[in-house]
Amino acid sequence: MNNSFSHVNIKLALAFILTSFLGLVASQFILFWNSEWLIHGYFRIPSLWMAFHLLILGFAVMVVMGAMYQMIPVVLLTPIWNERFGFYQYIITISGILILSIQLGLKPSIAFYGGAITIIGILMFLFQMYLTIKAQKQKNRITGLVVGALTFLFLTIIAGFLLAWNIGNGEILRHESIFSSHLLFGLTGWFTLLIIGFSYKLVPMFSLAHGFSMRWIKKAYFIYLLGMFFLILSFWMNDSTLSQIGWLLLWIGFTLFLLDIREMLAKRLRRQLDRSFRFALMAIYFGSVIHFLAFIVSLMKANAVIWGVLIYLYIMTWIIFSILGYLKKIVPVLWWTLKYDKKIGKEQVPALKDLINEKNDIIIYCSFLIGIVGTVIAFLTENILLMQFFQGLLFVSIVLYGITIIQILRK
Repeated sequence: MNNSFSHVNIKLALAFILTSFLGLVASQFILFWNSEWLIHGYFRIPSLWMAFHLLILGFAVMVVMGAMYQMIPVVLLTPIWNERFGFYQYIITISGILILSIQLGLKPSIAFYGGAITIIGILMFLFQMYLTIKAQKQKNRITGLVVGALTFLFLTIIAGFLLAWNIGNGEILRHESIFSSHLLFGLTGWFTLLIIGFSYKLVPMFSLAHGFSMRWIKKAYFIYLLGMFFLILSFWMNDSTLSQIGWLLLWIGFTLFLLDIREMLAKRLRRQLDRSFRFALMAIYFGSVIHFLAFIVSLMKANAVIWGVLIYLYIMTWIIFSILGYLKKIVPVLWWTLKYDKKIGKEQVPALKDLINEKNDIIIYCSFLIGIVGTVIAFLTENILLMQFFQGLLFVSIVLYGITIIQILRK
């Protein structure tokens, strides 16, 4: 453990990860409070814009940045370029996200300004990652996935900047095409490619897998990128055939990634996997199913409501579920390293497993999953009481999950 984290500033990674939970809790509370708007399908209103950006930017982007500050030195065997710069970037990014989210909720016409600060913070992060990856002596197969994900993060913020400009100054470009591109760049480009890339490192690490080939990684990456290319074309050319080809290629690319994961698990030494890790693996299967459903729905030419449900499921059961599953493995390692690493050999320190209490994990993760499925059912049946109940269950599940993280930090 010493060698793996010798080039990691644990405080920097923890700052991003712990702050992100405020965005997660706040987003779920706002969604719960606005259950009536959700039930009627009014997604593009200020309060829900605020909730969505707190969830995606305030939680998912911040927590992934923190994870990258920890994982990049481990995965790429390269120290972070400038850790002090990372703390400056943290302050600017969190300030921008907070201002942007509040402006979207109260006065969307001035969200351009909060968006500009957020963009500066994200560009600082991209600059940090660029110089870090540039210093890597031997590029590996995971490097390509990370670089691809970072490229799509850049494209996401450019598209987001154009959307904010359209809202504040009148439409100068095709708003719907930019909006669709923004979602695709962020969800399938940035988050999915990064989770896939890190999974190639984390799955064998947490399952003690050896002797696997990763034979599908290049094909999976190429086919997935090709699928995104066809989808972008379909958004701007309004061509359903291109859309169908794009979704098919995304599903095939994701399936090839799943085959590599299955091979790793088949060759693992650890037979009994941790509960949180099992839920992270479950998220991969959810991701595969949703990619397949997106392809089927594209053939049916379904309406915006069905696509809205699929996007929600994609975010919650693939992206958020992956993050929550992996975090329960990552945070104990970070905290143990920060608190006890330098005390080894000088005094008695607890084992890493002593920081982890999994007895309530199944209840929390299952409640989270039930809340997601229940929310979809409530939306499709337009039942406001069910929506309030399941959104409340999601909120409580997130709070309980946060408490388990706090318990780790108290040990």
